[in-house]
Amino acid sequence: MARPVYIVDGSRTPFLKARSGPGPFTPVDLAVQCGRPLLARQPFAPSAFDQVILGCVNVIADEMNPARVAALRLGMGEAMVAFTVQINCGSGMQSIDTGYRYIRDGNANLILAGGAEALSHAPLVWPQQGVRWFAGLAGAKGMLAKLAAMARVRPAYFKPIIGLERGLTDPITELNMGQTAEVVGHLFNVTRAQSDAYAVESHKRLANAQAQGWLKGEVETAFARDGKFYDHDDGVRPDSSMDKLATLKPVFERPWGQVTAGNSSQITDGACWTVLASEEAVAKYGLTPKAVIVDSQWSALDPSIMGLGPVLSATELLKRHRLSLQDIETWELNEAFATQVLGCLAAWNDDTFCRNILGVDGAMGEIDRARLNVDGGAISLGHPVGTSGNRIVLHLVNAMKRLGTRRGIATECIGGGLGGAMLIETV
Repeated sequence: MARPVYIVDGSRTPFLKARSGPGPFTPVDLAVQCGRPLLARQPFAPSAFDQVILGCVNVIADEMNPARVAALRLGMGEAMVAFTVQINCGSGMQSIDTGYRYIRDGNANLILAGGAEALSHAPLVWPQQGVRWFAGLAGAKGMLAKLAAMARVRPAYFKPIIGLERGLTDPITELNMGQTAEVVGHLFNVTRAQSDAYAVESHKRLANAQAQGWLKGEVETAFARDGKFYDHDDGVRPDSSMDKLATLKPVFERPWGQVTAGNSSQITDGACWTVLASEEAVAKYGLTPKAVIVDSQWSALDPSIMGLGPVLSATELLKRHRLSLQDIETWELNEAFATQVLGCLAAWNDDTFCRNILGVDGAMGEIDRARLNVDGGAISLGHPVGTSGNRIVLHLVNAMKRLGTRRGIATECIGGGLGGAMLIETV
């Protein structure tokens, strides 16, 4: 029989907007910054975990298998098995899902599942022509051959490309993620004004959550090596307005596109952990569960409309458990782009899409915006790719406990044409 899997605790770093140059923390630095206080408050030793699973997409060269490096730096012991998972934007949720399945099936009792990403540390990549020139120069034998190779050099060979730019471009469709959001917006007639209005609301909701102190139990202060500390998500713009966003030009499809820097998720550094436990571990250590993971679902679709991934994955959960959209009291739908979120909402309310694609009798209806991303999302927080899936699960649990709701879904679109969703119930 499947065993219940509980979320008993979790914490994250502040999400720090990438600005000029690498930020103060690498992915493992971030994982350690929020991991230390989390482990310190547990009533068991760090070595009591069965496994550590960490989502990370842009792994830096100095931290291969960052899960293992983080586990060792966190003092979890040399015997701690730790591995890194990667499914693009879903990596942080994949770590939870993998841990969930280990515990559910009786193969573990206590797992630390997380996500860590430092997009500001994305590497610069040499153009392929430049790489071939360097290889030719290195392989040239004798002075004349080397001089001949040197003569073939071109200035363009020394112009590096930001690795993140390549990473956010789908190799099959050759569309970057912003262009896929434009496609979704076009399919469902999402307007620029609607996208900007959604972005403004995201910033205002996060600013309010910070002012009310609702994130204090979730966000740990991070301390850099130079003594500077970071205690809040710093990408939020409380003064965001429709007038200000209207001045921004489209980024991906000029001049008529609607996706701008203002209504897109921010390039950000951040990490998050969740503690997963079985009933046996809860009883053994006297833990107080916050929520139980009911089910999870991964779905796939055309990469050019990857933004609709949440509609497919969340709908499969609803169908399996005979639930409607309205039965879900709290939603976390990762805000890759405002246009993409609004496209998902429109798809659920579109009779043709629901019949032909989702296989239901008709339009599934609307999600009450008061139930969706109640404290803002990636547009105001930022989207550290390998972390976001973990954060939305942790924040969903915390928001549900605060609001007194019972049932919630965390879901996200995933580059490459995927979607992930997790059904959570509070305890």
